[in-house]
Amino acid sequence: MPKIPFRVLPMLATLLDKPFAQDRWVFEEKYDGVRMVAYKEGSAVSLISRNAIDRTARYPDIAAAIKALRAETLVLDGEVVVFDSKRISHFQLLQQSKGRPQYVVFDCLYRNGRDLRNEPLSVRREVLEQSVKPSASVILAERLDRDGLKAFQTAARRGLEGIIAKNLDSRYVENRSNQWLKVKVRQEDEFVIGGFTRPSGARQYFGALLLGVYTNGAQLRYVGKVGTGFDEKTLALLYRKLRALIQRKSPFSSDPGERGAAFVEPKLVAQISYGEWTEEGKLRHPVYLGLREDKNAQEVIWQDH
Repeated sequence: MPKIPFRVLPMLATLLDKPFAQDRWVFEEKYDGVRMVAYKEGSAVSLISRNAIDRTARYPDIAAAIKALRAETLVLDGEVVVFDSKRISHFQLLQQSKGRPQYVVFDCLYRNGRDLRNEPLSVRREVLEQSVKPSASVILAERLDRDGLKAFQTAARRGLEGIIAKNLDSRYVENRSNQWLKVKVRQEDEFVIGGFTRPSGARQYFGALLLGVYTNGAQLRYVGKVGTGFDEKTLALLYRKLRALIQRKSPFSSDPGERGAAFVEPKLVAQISYGEWTEEGKLRHPVYLGLREDKNAQEVIWQDH
């Protein structure tokens, strides 16, 4: 069986606060799903998450579609998503298994013995389009407009999560790069769960999650609490995970000011949508979307907002 001589960590985009237009850059739709690198070695296919967990069994239709591709060996980079009726991807739909998962591919790092990581993106995209015939389970990432400002306007009009800007001359690197940039339309981010409050009224299990982000190395900065976005099933499942992580000491660098709150080991990462940041650095109108099993808590780092 043919073997691929390497495994990769995904190349990550740097957050930018506003869109731009520049020659030799392309502007793709930013998808709201789970990053996945696919390896095809003959008839063997594996789907590996950003934190190196094998998720092949979770997405059998995607694995089968990649297996059916003609190339003997492939390494593909993309995002597993679920689209709504308007073809907008939502992490919450994927988290709750509401819809058919699809693999949106935006890069090809290896094909039939050829390592493409040091080739420019323009070449990698060309090889990608030669290698992947879109199907019900595997599709190509959409490029919105050559002009980044117009691409952002299109994303905003359609209600997309945002855009990804990529330098056509960029090589593939296994870390965060300024050759790939992301600009958000929807306000969504990952946050570390550091505790929870008591339930009140008719609610069971817990009231709200206490959220934080890492800053200054190992300090977990408190950024507010989220108490909406849960149904009864979600409350029960999440409480079971939280209860196993309870500890006496607060993981936050400052007092959240929540009397009677329970604190937990900061291991779980939640996807949260929100309206904006307050002047005090707290989330306004946050809504819980789901847990990020593909993210490690230490990756959730404070960025200027």
